[in-house]
Amino acid sequence: MYFIDVQGTLIDDSDKKPIPGSIEFINYLNSSNTPYMVVTNNTKFSSTSFLHYLNSIGLQIDKDHYIDPFTALIELIDKHDEIAAYGSDEFLQLLRDMGYKLNFISPVKVLISVKQDYLFDEFAQMIDFLLDGADLVGMHETTLYVKNSKRYPGVGALLQMLSSASCKPYTVVGKPSVYFYTQALNKLRKLNKNADFDDITIISDDLKGDLISASKLGMKTVFVLSGKYKTAGEIIPLIAKHEHPDLIFNNIKNMMENL
Repeated sequence: MYFIDVQGTLIDDSDKKPIPGSIEFINYLNSSNTPYMVVTNNTKFSSTSFLHYLNSIGLQIDKDHYIDPFTALIELIDKHDEIAAYGSDEFLQLLRDMGYKLNFISPVKVLISVKQDYLFDEFAQMIDFLLDGADLVGMHETTLYVKNSKRYPGVGALLQMLSSASCKPYTVVGKPSVYFYTQALNKLRKLNKNADFDDITIISDDLKGDLISASKLGMKTVFVLSGKYKTAGEIIPLIAKHEHPDLIFNNIKNMMENL
C-alpha cells in the first residue's frame, strides 16, 4: 500500500508534467488493485480542479485515491470563524468560494499557505494578530518549495518563524500532521479495511516535510530526488541517522527498476 506525494514526485515542479515513471506507476497500482492514496499539499487549486488536471496529463487517479488539505480544513476551521488568510490570490479566492469570511481587522485565526512574494509588512500584521490572541494555522508544513527552479522557504519554515516571534504554537492542516495522515489512512481503509500505517510505504521528494513524520507513525519511506533536492547530499548529512529514509531513488522510474 502506498501514500504518494505529487509535486516533485509525480509531476515536475517546473513544467507540471509527469516525472518519468509516474504514469506507469499509477497504471500499475490501478491494474493490480494495489491500495494507494495520493497525498498532496495542493492549496492553489480546488481539489476537483487539481485532480482533473492530473487526469488530463495521463495520471489516472480517481477521487477515492486522492486527498489534499482542503478536505481536512472544514473540520479544523469552522466557516463561522473569521480568519486572516495569507497566500496566493487563487488560494484566497478558493477560501471565499468555500464560504470562509476573511477578516484583516480582528481575526480569530491566522491561516497561511504558499506565496512567492510575501512582504515583511504582512509578517508584521500576522504577528500583531497573533499577539492579540489569534490562533496560528498552516495549510501544511512543507519546509521549502520550488518554483521556476528556485527554492523558497515553505509554509513550515514560515510557521516556525511566526511561532518564534509571537511565542504562539501552531496547528497544521495538511502534511505532515498526524491528523492529515490519519484522514488519508481512513480513506485508504475504504479500499482495504485492515490497512494501518505500518502497511504503507510513502513516496515523496520532501524528506523533512513528509517522510520524517510519516516514519514516526510506522510508515516505510522512499525519498525521490526529482523535486526539492538535487542530491541526497544536500539534506541527508544534516539530519539524524534515525530520520534517514529507508530507500532513496532518483525518481519513480528508478524506484520501479530497482524494486
